[in-house]
Amino acid sequence: MKLKFQWLGLSRAIHPAGNKHTANQSIVPLTGFKEVSIPLDMQVGPGCKPTVAKGDHVNIGDKIGEPLGPWSVPVHASVSGKVTKIEKQILSDGGKAEYVTIESDGKNTVSEALAPPVVTDKESFLKAVRDAGLVGLGGAAFPTHIKLNPPPDKNVDTLIVNAAECEPYITTDHRIALDYADDVIYGALVTAHWCGIDTVIIGTEDNKKDAARSLEEAVKRAKEGECNAFWPKNGVTAKVLPTSYPTGAEKVLIALLTDRVVPEGGLPADVGVIVQNITTLCVLAQNLKTGMPLVKKAITLDGGAVKKPGNYEVPIGAPIRDVIECAGGTVSEPAKIIMGGPMMGVAVDDITRPILKNNNAILIFDEKEAKLPKESACISCGRCLRACPMRLQPMKLDKAARAINPNELEELHVMNCIECGSCTYVCPAKRYLVQNIRNGKAYVRAEAQAAKENAKKGDSN
Repeated sequence: MKLKFQWLGLSRAIHPAGNKHTANQSIVPLTGFKEVSIPLDMQVGPGCKPTVAKGDHVNIGDKIGEPLGPWSVPVHASVSGKVTKIEKQILSDGGKAEYVTIESDGKNTVSEALAPPVVTDKESFLKAVRDAGLVGLGGAAFPTHIKLNPPPDKNVDTLIVNAAECEPYITTDHRIALDYADDVIYGALVTAHWCGIDTVIIGTEDNKKDAARSLEEAVKRAKEGECNAFWPKNGVTAKVLPTSYPTGAEKVLIALLTDRVVPEGGLPADVGVIVQNITTLCVLAQNLKTGMPLVKKAITLDGGAVKKPGNYEVPIGAPIRDVIECAGGTVSEPAKIIMGGPMMGVAVDDITRPILKNNNAILIFDEKEAKLPKESACISCGRCLRACPMRLQPMKLDKAARAINPNELEELHVMNCIECGSCTYVCPAKRYLVQNIRNGKAYVRAEAQAAKENAKKGDSN
């Protein structure tokens, strides 16, 4: 009999070195890119079809990708110039998508068609969110207009503003909280207002007390100013949490801030909560004010091989190689480049890969930082079990994944893994736990898909 998974919501945590080297560096725009190559699939769900052709001239903000379905969001030009190529290329996750390559004319001309959207109700608000091309900018890339529109029976009453940023190295959310706090709070208030949400909670870790103060001051300004018209029934509360990892993980943050537990296979809306990353809310606010869609991304550039670590704003589609060069280059030969943080990021196999909507960091490690320890046999110490915030059994999941046993993986609730990497981090045997568990989830999905296709064949017969 399959046991019912029970997660108590009591977060287990680890404490990796923060390495927040760039926290005191404001976000600096990088310009001068000769070319960008923009994938038309940068989200959970289907991508887009191109709306431009080779030889077309585009300006910043022009739509270049039309959504293929209700879960899709449009893609826009991040530089002005000439479309030189439209072709399928490999994505960083191994899939394929159409890429639109634009040769910059160096003028950075903004589209004359851009204007602040007219928002009068929830429907027009969600349309504005979708038209802006917004996805979750904390890394998940979940379409924002879908997240903000759960089924009515979910009774969502709380919006959580995720300012935890618990992943080592990354500091862009920190800088957004310091430099664009008013936009963050405006974005949160209008979201709560149009989505009928009564309570807003801001969650920050205590290693970012300056960010917490900045957001609290922005809340006060909003209540005393024009934003008072959007004030939620139960107000806005800022909470500072002890620094640990993975505090910023959606399910963990919900449990810490509300004592609500997202059920197995469920979503935050199932417990009346929507979580939004602060950068997502900031971009939303700026779009509502100016009409500019999501065309640029703030990233942290760091690592031992980087000459000038910092926080930079770059056009979506800019090649990682060119971003590194525009920021000052390297001081040593890069041994590994990671898209994202060291715990949940993805190693980049090609330095010409583009910056995506949901990128929040590029880490360039030197040989010493990049060296992976060799695996040894599991010693059954239980450290991975004690570190798992989801109360799973990583050592058993690892064994089942290596044996390619989808049935056992399901019984061990593999799909509840949030892939935070805590198990791998604490393992004294240096087992590649999260990597294999991720493979295990893929085996379960493939098994489910095969069963679905077989059922269809049976019905047709």
